[in-house]
Amino acid sequence: MVYNKQQSLIKRFLCFGFVLVSTFGFAQNKWTLQQCISHAQENNISVKQGENLLLSNAEDVKAAKGSFLPSVSASALHSLTLGNTEVFAGQFVDRTSNRSSIGVGFSETIYNGLLVKNQYKQAKLVLEINDINLKQTKDDIALNVAVAYLNVLLFKERLDIANVQYQFSQKQLDQVKELVAAGVQPQVNVLDAEATLGTDAQNVTEAENTYNLGLLNLSQLLQIPFNGFEVEILDLDTPSLALMYNQVDDILSYALQNRGEIVVAQKQIENSELSTKIAKAALYPRITGSYNFGSNAFYTNLSDTENTFFNQLNDQKSHDIGLRVDIPIFSGFQNKTAVAKSKIAEENAKLSLQQAKLDLETTIQRAFTDAKAALKSYEAALKSNTSQKIAFNNAQERYDIGAMNAFDLEQVRVRYINAQSSLVNAKYDFVFKTKVLDFYIGKQITL
Repeated sequence: MVYNKQQSLIKRFLCFGFVLVSTFGFAQNKWTLQQCISHAQENNISVKQGENLLLSNAEDVKAAKGSFLPSVSASALHSLTLGNTEVFAGQFVDRTSNRSSIGVGFSETIYNGLLVKNQYKQAKLVLEINDINLKQTKDDIALNVAVAYLNVLLFKERLDIANVQYQFSQKQLDQVKELVAAGVQPQVNVLDAEATLGTDAQNVTEAENTYNLGLLNLSQLLQIPFNGFEVEILDLDTPSLALMYNQVDDILSYALQNRGEIVVAQKQIENSELSTKIAKAALYPRITGSYNFGSNAFYTNLSDTENTFFNQLNDQKSHDIGLRVDIPIFSGFQNKTAVAKSKIAEENAKLSLQQAKLDLETTIQRAFTDAKAALKSYEAALKSNTSQKIAFNNAQERYDIGAMNAFDLEQVRVRYINAQSSLVNAKYDFVFKTKVLDFYIGKQITL
């Protein structure tokens, strides 16, 4: 009995340890940018709706293709008549009669102004358009996730800067206390150093909050729990001029030929042209061929000389072959106005293409200009940070030998902190804007 209890405790301990290790392992799994993008693209509601729309469009293609095939139908009828029936003029009898009939028919459209053919083309074109839209949706999601991911990296660098400054202030406070204890500096310097340390501690808290908010925003974008969510922190190092494109023409040329919104706008013109052809089909004659096979049987309670049910069906078999021509003459202007409206839709589709090209060109030109400005800002921030770092190191050396007071040192330090923050902001701004250009030229978004 004791042995069984020991076994139960060991099993519980092992299970608890397994769960703990599994949970710890999941928490330690840091998400890469590619994992974030893949997860967002697979689980985004808009993407799932787009995928369902493609499934529906595929069924539409099947239905349109099936319109080329003949329609087949079968029928069976049995009717029962009870009551008085006039057999001769003025003579009625109580008769019960049964009538049965069976048949099978085929019908095929021989010509209808190419309606079925154009409807099939349109169904395939709509499927293609929605597939392009889905890919564009995934591309937009990738860019949005990359922006959120870059923000997390930016906030992490700001937090690192704040922590470094806090550690420096803590070191300065310890040094000032030693100098005050030795009688080299007045007691008021301790108060100044403590105030500076308090300010830096507040900056660390704000930076931590901003970083956590960045993680929260990314986790919400991915639709995953925030608790335990972490990303892989990448060191972007120093971005180089190689990230920048020399001219915008190459980007524009590629985008105008390959971007989803342009391709969709072009195919919408094809779609509207097919709609016009479909509308025109109503102006042409419709020729339909048909074949029907059937038989029937009839018997009553007044005669016992009628043939059997199955013999009647066999004797009364019939074949019906038909050819029907429907010629539209006047439809109350319905067909004519439908064609006219389709032609107007064609013109609007062409205008939409022109507008899409103008919008894309404007967006890319602005993105290219922004990237060039971001590069200049980054280069200026890099020089400023280098200068402020040298100034701060010199000031710290002067302070250590007593040639500079704490207030002046703090002013130099603040300028250096501001230069560091400006450099980090400029670096990520430049990287993001070059990624936007990569997005428009069709490159996969990576860091």
